[in-house]
Amino acid sequence: MQTLDWIDWVVLISTLLAIVGYGTWKTKGSTSVQDYVRGGNTSKWWTIGLSVMATQASAITFLSTTGQAFSDGMGFVQFYFGLPLAMVIICVVFIPLYHRLKVYTAYEFLENRFDLKTRSLAAILFLIQRGLAAGITIFAPAIILSVVLGWNITYLNIAIGILVIIYTVTGGTKAVTVTQKQQMFVIFAGMLAALFIILNLIPDDVSFTEAIDIAGASGRMEVLDFSFDLENRYTVWSGLIGGTFLMLSYFGTDQSQVQRYLSGKSMKEMQMGLIFNGLLKVPMQFFILLVGVMVFVFYQFNAAPLNFIDASTKTVLASEYSQQYKELQQKQNQLFNKKKELSILFSKNNEESIKANLSHLDSIEKTYRLESKYLIKRAVDTVYSNKYDNLNNELLAIKDKEGDTYIAKKEALKDFYKEAAKDTQTNDRDYMFISFILKYLPKGLIGLLLAVILSAAMSSTASEINALATITSIDLYGRNIKEKKDEKHMVKATKLFTLIWGIIAIIIACFANLAENLIQLVNIIGSIFYGNVLGIFLLAFFFKFVKANAVFVAALITQTIVVIGWWFDWMPYLWLNLFGCILVILIAFIIQLFSPNNTKKI
Repeated sequence: MQTLDWIDWVVLISTLLAIVGYGTWKTKGSTSVQDYVRGGNTSKWWTIGLSVMATQASAITFLSTTGQAFSDGMGFVQFYFGLPLAMVIICVVFIPLYHRLKVYTAYEFLENRFDLKTRSLAAILFLIQRGLAAGITIFAPAIILSVVLGWNITYLNIAIGILVIIYTVTGGTKAVTVTQKQQMFVIFAGMLAALFIILNLIPDDVSFTEAIDIAGASGRMEVLDFSFDLENRYTVWSGLIGGTFLMLSYFGTDQSQVQRYLSGKSMKEMQMGLIFNGLLKVPMQFFILLVGVMVFVFYQFNAAPLNFIDASTKTVLASEYSQQYKELQQKQNQLFNKKKELSILFSKNNEESIKANLSHLDSIEKTYRLESKYLIKRAVDTVYSNKYDNLNNELLAIKDKEGDTYIAKKEALKDFYKEAAKDTQTNDRDYMFISFILKYLPKGLIGLLLAVILSAAMSSTASEINALATITSIDLYGRNIKEKKDEKHMVKATKLFTLIWGIIAIIIACFANLAENLIQLVNIIGSIFYGNVLGIFLLAFFFKFVKANAVFVAALITQTIVVIGWWFDWMPYLWLNLFGCILVILIAFIIQLFSPNNTKKI
């Protein structure tokens, strides 16, 4: 468990308070829906571009993406290959329509094209998936910082949520946009500083080019995969096809992003902002992955732990599996000495035989890491099984004697394994980067990078609860109440919904569980819903033959099928976007063919 120096505390706290204070001061006093929801339509293209990037670049991006690169290399960048194409399509198709109709939300358009129930359904689907994602956006840095630094996870969840709520409730969309510029500056500065320090920690006689070669010898620099293997999550084709549909859905129909560019001063500013994002996003993700790869190179010359979660290591070393784990650590140390020697040789003599040996040693190390996770899992199960037995024996001893005590212990027993899962994790990929930061980076920079992680969490969460409140206020509350309300009432209602959604996000964060990889978890949640919603919008844009009832029923059927497909793992999650989109279009067509009397005018 790590502790922070006072310099890091000063840098961390002052950075976060400066962002919150600036956002609150700069945007207080919004009295109209136009100002509060669309930021008064004053945003320039670079502000829009940075805001769009900050919304997508959550803390998960920096913790999980670097860990992804450390474990599997640069291939994850293919996930974003469809983004530039999606930006062009949105600029040509979506933005002109939204701008012409002067909508506050993406789903207003659906009522103009179909009817109120279709608008409400799309809005509800958004609220479900984005509400879950908002909680995970808070939970991701909180769970990792709580394990590494020993901070209380519940307090962390609440602290992050409250900081976001303060300026988001006060200033609405404008507050989110204004603060995201500062947050992106902190993020870029922190990641550039991290890369510079990492490169300086690599031995002086190993150049940057040679470091890239060493990473490549272990397969970490394999960027492109042109295979059509559906078992492989990240390929050029899954990125270009599945990724394009995901990005079209996310940037074209997800209110957390739509609200960012609807605040633009003009249609041209909106379009330029998205093009700016399209040009910069892939290089940015490449850079973040490269940071993770350079950490991997660093650990070719410095011994890496078998598991990056110290609490997990302590648990297994205190268990009956301690000797097996120590023997595994010894094997790891011997392997490290061989890797270090071969890495130095390879940096000076780029021979295929040395490269093959490095690749072989890397595969052995991966096996050791898997075995360590197995031992940790067994140790955790043993430790908590013993505690479970003790609790159970206590229950049996007091049964029929102490009613209230019995009920309390029974409740404790029910949640026991859930708490155990939070206390000790085996999946350490998301912990790699923060562990490296705390152990090897200089004082002051640690505070800055912690500020990067928390700023990213705040920027994404702010966009999400701002969008959730807007949809709830305008698409559901404002549209479905019979009595028309004035501007002041709607602004107050939106502020109240912002507060409510902020609290809901905190609650979800407090009950979330750690997945195999957090960035994948967020994208999986999106993929379950986005394809269906995108299909509804494409039907609205291009298929005038299809009417409201057919679309509504098709959307309900499609969402059910997609959830079943995800549950039974029919395909990699990226393809769910394409699957859901095509499915809702086909079902809507079939229903419409058998409903010739649907005469709703367009």
